[in-house]
Amino acid sequence: MIDSHCHVDEEAYAADREEFLQRQKDGGIEAIVVPGVDARSMDGIFEVCRRWRGFCYPVLGLHPQNVAEDWQEQLDVLHEAMIAHTREGLDVSERIVAIGEIGLDYHYTRDFDEAQHESFRRQLRWATELDLPVIIHSRDATADSLQIVKEHIASNGKGLQGVVHCFSGSAEVAEEWLKMGLYLGIGGVLTFKNSRLAENLAHVPLERLLLETDGPYLAPTPHRGERNEPIWIRFVAMRLAEMYNCTPAEVIEVTSANSRKLFRLPTI
Repeated sequence: MIDSHCHVDEEAYAADREEFLQRQKDGGIEAIVVPGVDARSMDGIFEVCRRWRGFCYPVLGLHPQNVAEDWQEQLDVLHEAMIAHTREGLDVSERIVAIGEIGLDYHYTRDFDEAQHESFRRQLRWATELDLPVIIHSRDATADSLQIVKEHIASNGKGLQGVVHCFSGSAEVAEEWLKMGLYLGIGGVLTFKNSRLAENLAHVPLERLLLETDGPYLAPTPHRGERNEPIWIRFVAMRLAEMYNCTPAEVIEVTSANSRKLFRLPTI
């Protein structure tokens, strides 16, 4: 199993991080992709990835919720780090596997809409320049997120590799993302009692899905409300197996292959 999105560097895991990560490894997790949220998160991400070399993989980016007055300064620091951590010859613990998480979020405030748009556009350009996939965050901003990505693809002539993290949109929106060649990240929301995500994924091939936790958030049923753990993506795999009329092992095999392909992770 591969967890394509878990914030293991965050404070929620600080008290028992080493034991926690060992439990995930012992429980069958093959790899964890650790996304960034701003320039301040870099040190913690690389520390975790160095200690858990070949198990945790670093990602850098400016999360839309962290776009504030200092957003341009943050991007300057991050861009320099992105270049430094994509140079040839780096150890696996130092080489970033994606740019993210990036995107738009209108849920809490609309004060920085234009700054979010420009931050998103810049980081998309950097992903293309550095030949990296992106991890896209889009909350209450679907139309603008789709438009910005479409414009980027139309202008660069190279397409875009990436995943729409924590996807919970409609079937129509899923189709729009798939047309652009992106994967959909599926986590605990799929298992929630009132979620309509299963029906919205009815026509999405399993080959276009990644499993994720978004830990420490969005733990799946039967652990909803607890601190999320990568080993619990098996509950998401079980739900997907019901939907695709296959076994959980098949879901895990396909989605893990998808993550390895997108993030260029080694095969274990």
